[in-house]
Amino acid sequence: MFTEKDLEQLKEKRISVDMAKAQIRNFEKGFPFIKLAAPATPGNGIMQIDKDQMNEYIQYYEQNFTELNIVKFVPASGAATRMFKDLFTWRDELRKGTSADDIAASDKQAAQFFAELKTFAFWDDLRVVMKGKGLNAESLLVRKDYLPLIDHLLEDEGLGYAMLPKGLLRFHKYDNFCRTPLEEHLVEGANYVRKADDVVKLHFTVSPEYRGRFINHVGSVIKSYEESFSAKFEVRFSVQKPSTDTMAVDINNKPFLESDGSLLFRPGGHGALIQNLNELTEDVVFIKNIDNVVPDNLKDITYNYKKLLGGLLLFLQEKVFRILSEIDGGNFADDEYAVARTFAIEHLCIDEKNLPHDAKSGTALLRKLLDRPIRICGMVKNVGEPGGGPFWVQDPKSGTQSLQIVESSQVDHKNAEQKKIFEQATHFNPVDLVCSLKDSNGKSYDLSEFVDPETGFISFKSKDGRDLKAQELPGLWNGAMAHWNTLFVEVPLKTFNPVKTIMDLLREEHR
Repeated sequence: MFTEKDLEQLKEKRISVDMAKAQIRNFEKGFPFIKLAAPATPGNGIMQIDKDQMNEYIQYYEQNFTELNIVKFVPASGAATRMFKDLFTWRDELRKGTSADDIAASDKQAAQFFAELKTFAFWDDLRVVMKGKGLNAESLLVRKDYLPLIDHLLEDEGLGYAMLPKGLLRFHKYDNFCRTPLEEHLVEGANYVRKADDVVKLHFTVSPEYRGRFINHVGSVIKSYEESFSAKFEVRFSVQKPSTDTMAVDINNKPFLESDGSLLFRPGGHGALIQNLNELTEDVVFIKNIDNVVPDNLKDITYNYKKLLGGLLLFLQEKVFRILSEIDGGNFADDEYAVARTFAIEHLCIDEKNLPHDAKSGTALLRKLLDRPIRICGMVKNVGEPGGGPFWVQDPKSGTQSLQIVESSQVDHKNAEQKKIFEQATHFNPVDLVCSLKDSNGKSYDLSEFVDPETGFISFKSKDGRDLKAQELPGLWNGAMAHWNTLFVEVPLKTFNPVKTIMDLLREEHR
């Protein structure tokens, strides 16, 4: 199937022949749809925590977290291109000769963007870079000569924002300074992942071509944040591993060859980051997307709910470790098994059909089910955002159910029953996770053992005018964590403020 040249290319990427063949088999047979059993809702898979409980979990976290090894993990490799989709449209219209007034009259967002351009955090940078080219941004704005402004915002001749990662863009404007999302994550980290020795750990996954830019950016600001927070920041970067790239195929499921005869590989999606996560040595990991940040005046609610999720994780982890210790001690009586079984069902949402009532046949199963990574996932009420949500999913082999985050692409929308269940979701996944990655003996789990390989995704693309099929790995918080112990907790919508378009920065939450 593979030529010597192919084998050399696979070796260079550290992709085994067996793995390459498995990817082709996935194209041939396709990935099965998830079988939804029910949406996870408050009282049925989603915890709603009252004020008193919240204070208890926050206190529990604050009493314990400084002694733990904790890191904030932030996927930050995505480019901001889609964030500026509207600007590309407006620029095309201006280039065709459409007047700025006509564009503003027909598009309220365009009118707002140009009217408030000077309020954006990047305005001063734009003004300076244009001045270096002999252009006066203020005068152009007054004359409604918007084309040069857009060009210098988007293109490399100016700020080059269209191709930069979101983490390097100016998001928030304060009285005497501005911050990028990366800087806002530094501030967040100082408030809920600081260890007893005042070390604050953050890990960003970035694209290889911008790793240097991220390192330089951190180097230029880190001293001021260390002084402001009396902390020592340990900031690490990693890139998606070449071994997680997936092979593309043609419409006949044969390897897609480039014009030079080489195999075409494509990034495996955010599910590839399970390998980056697997290399962390910390006990507890907070996961949050790069663009979900707010200015300082709105951060307190974020801190409280991060500590709530962290406190719940540490509380449950302590209970799980105690049960595992009792089982391993060899004196696990019937009554102790009954109590532990109830805990697993009621507090970890493990399907009772997984656990027999009698200790003799159930203890080994209980131990296996408890000895897994744990993730606590914040969920916000569904307000029509695209993306995944919390569901009860039925295992096709065992018939048991588990809590999973499910994307729309994983669901068979042609099946009326499945479509109905998906549309009944009351909550949405904002990517707000805290995870426990070590077992009761302090040994890191091999996270690859808890991936459901049947939850990948195939999409149709084209290259050089030829159709191809591409394959994405099981998503990081979807199939890549399918066999973790999972809990969903309702968090306020105020904790979810992503920046998907340039206009989101004009929302009150980002001013």
